[in-house]
Amino acid sequence: MRLHLLALNPTDSVTEGYLPAAARLGLAVTLLTDAPEAHRRAYARHVARGGDPLPELDVVACDVRDFREVIGRVSELGRPDALFTNSDHLQTQAALAADYFGLPGKDWKAALNAKNKAQLRRALAGAGLDAVRSLELRPDADLTSLATSLTAGDFPFPCVVKPREGVASEDVVLVNDAGELLERCREIRARRPDAALVVEEYLDGELHTLETLGDGATLHTYAAFRTELSPLPYFIEERLHLLPEPPQPHSGQILAQLKALGIGFGVCHTEYVVQGDRARLIEVNYRSIGDQCDLVLAGLLDIPLFEHVLRTHLGEPLPAALGGRTDGRVRMEYVCAERGGTLKTAPGASDTERDGVRLVYRPLRELGEEHPHYRTNRDYLGVLRATGTDQDRIDRAVAEFLAAQRWEIVS
Repeated sequence: MRLHLLALNPTDSVTEGYLPAAARLGLAVTLLTDAPEAHRRAYARHVARGGDPLPELDVVACDVRDFREVIGRVSELGRPDALFTNSDHLQTQAALAADYFGLPGKDWKAALNAKNKAQLRRALAGAGLDAVRSLELRPDADLTSLATSLTAGDFPFPCVVKPREGVASEDVVLVNDAGELLERCREIRARRPDAALVVEEYLDGELHTLETLGDGATLHTYAAFRTELSPLPYFIEERLHLLPEPPQPHSGQILAQLKALGIGFGVCHTEYVVQGDRARLIEVNYRSIGDQCDLVLAGLLDIPLFEHVLRTHLGEPLPAALGGRTDGRVRMEYVCAERGGTLKTAPGASDTERDGVRLVYRPLRELGEEHPHYRTNRDYLGVLRATGTDQDRIDRAVAEFLAAQRWEIVS
């Protein structure tokens, strides 16, 4: 059986999660990408490090952002048994291509609703579930007129401005008044002249995630995290704590909103804030949770998470209950660069276990690399994955590890 997998840049989720899972399922994989050499290098490094075996793999060049090119390339290669992507940017394209070839897949309208943040707000408001004050700024919108109208109107400040189809907190910023909004929009436009923006009311509250997996008939909630962010005005995820179970009534409210959006096939990562008994949805990422959280969950929960996801795209139903452990705890800690420059000193990869806590540290930036200060997840220098069954022990182990290490950036 053959899987066609669409990808942009290489990611840990694909390299260490989905491709080894495809190998365990006995699938041959054709990877369609606009960056074939980057993928070949990533997979060669994975094999050299002794990572889990990869499947029989063909890497094929394709303009994967264009669904017409994807359909044409797949037609040329031959209809596969499954078509899948874990990329935020390619869900709609993959859904359209899967539908074209009569393969199991996501509803393309649901994929578009999730990716397009303006459309997400309109769809939820139309369903009567959660009205968030927001407006869409197209690339040719007059920003000065916008600022004037917002000052004269009753739009709530502070508010958040972000790219309509952005990821990883890039160019997401809190603004306090119309003048600051105008300044930030101009800055973002200078970097992204063709990007549409969304301005929406700031939803204050503790940030949570809900991780779901469905086959179109059954929808499981298999994990939930509490997320700690950097100081405002930016929204960088600095650490995540796995919750013992998805909290109520919030999880039920989020599931109702996902249903209204048409989301229920495959894996999904949803972010929301808690305001008393009310869950306010921030964004829906119609793919698995990233930044190595999915890798941790697959191991800690002791469920074949990546295999389950691929099986849904092969048309197989999910089990009535996913099973797995319920006593595991996780803390994900991200070490962030506080300024731009060249990384001079940093610890290497390590994997240790002590007092019931396993610590896995993985560098995310090589020594000698030079970067600006992004104020996004691209500032991550490394990720520490701490797992066990005792949260206090986990927290102490993380604190001791961080205190013993040194990260140095020089100009």
